[in-house]
Amino acid sequence: MKFSKFFLVALGSISMFVSCTNDDSDSTVDSGAYENGVFILNEGSSGQGSVSYLSSDLTNFTQNVHEIVNPGDLFGQYVQSMFFNGDYAYIIAGGSNKINVVNRKTFKLVAKIETGLAAPRYGVVKDGKAYVVNANTYADFGAPADAIGNTDDYVAVINLATNVVETTIPLNATGNRILLENGKLYISEPYNNSNILVVNPTTNTLETPINVGSDADTMEVNNGFLYVLRSPYGGPSEIVKVKLADSSMTNIVFPAELNDAKNLDIYENKVYYTVDTSVYAMDVTASSASTTAILSYPSTSAYGKMYGFAVNNGHIFIADGGDFTANSKAYVYSLTGTLHKEVTVGVGPNGFYFNN
Repeated sequence: MKFSKFFLVALGSISMFVSCTNDDSDSTVDSGAYENGVFILNEGSSGQGSVSYLSSDLTNFTQNVHEIVNPGDLFGQYVQSMFFNGDYAYIIAGGSNKINVVNRKTFKLVAKIETGLAAPRYGVVKDGKAYVVNANTYADFGAPADAIGNTDDYVAVINLATNVVETTIPLNATGNRILLENGKLYISEPYNNSNILVVNPTTNTLETPINVGSDADTMEVNNGFLYVLRSPYGGPSEIVKVKLADSSMTNIVFPAELNDAKNLDIYENKVYYTVDTSVYAMDVTASSASTTAILSYPSTSAYGKMYGFAVNNGHIFIADGGDFTANSKAYVYSLTGTLHKEVTVGVGPNGFYFNN
């Protein structure tokens, strides 16, 4: 598969069912049961994905939130990511070509978006519309950039008032992660490609891409700069710091012991990144990468590295991928590396989404 080496099946055809609604009057659901906490997405394997919930104070934990609140509903395969808009959370199930729309406080199902999507990945919201990157068809890992399946990715533009895909924006490239900054969409073009794609959502057109080098994917914006972590196979990892006002760049090349760095996140003027099962941090203004780990954890992952990562609310959140056949673990550490919480989540936990 083009992006995730854990996603080993070809994706099916697009369902033509547009949406469904549920009665919001279920008295068994606490009206604010899932406020003020973090949703942990569990990708799953051949079966359905799931969502776990951990409260902000780390005292309340719920496994299989969607199943508890919406019994009998099929959530979807390969749960990929989540984004928020107003009272709603949108959970992308890439293996089922659908987006589940739920009330972000109760997790009660509101609608399903199932038309116009082809292997959806990540999304953002601007002015009442969602912009969701779709991987479309897949070429073999490592295939040339112009191979079939590597250039047919697109952005689906969804009207969130109707939950209908209004139009699509062809990327003519590989697309994966997406973020919104100053009215522009920035889309990572991972693996053997070299650009951060730039889309103008006002005109739904591509602008001049930013060439940051190959194998760039995880990215964050801070104080007018786009931080992009790239980890080319067999070469040094680095952070490319792009000044968005003029696209000028500064490169922070990592030493060899930090090869294959992943999972960039920025919190309180520090850049956090991971290598295998260790977490590191450096100041946003630093010119060199720290080689001193904040923490290392005992992974049970079949791949020997964490699969989900975030820093928020004064904590470091780690999801261990496990073996993708059984439930795995998520951990919450202090910013100095003290373990505060360990929970058993679903199969293949891959991300943290904060509902504050």
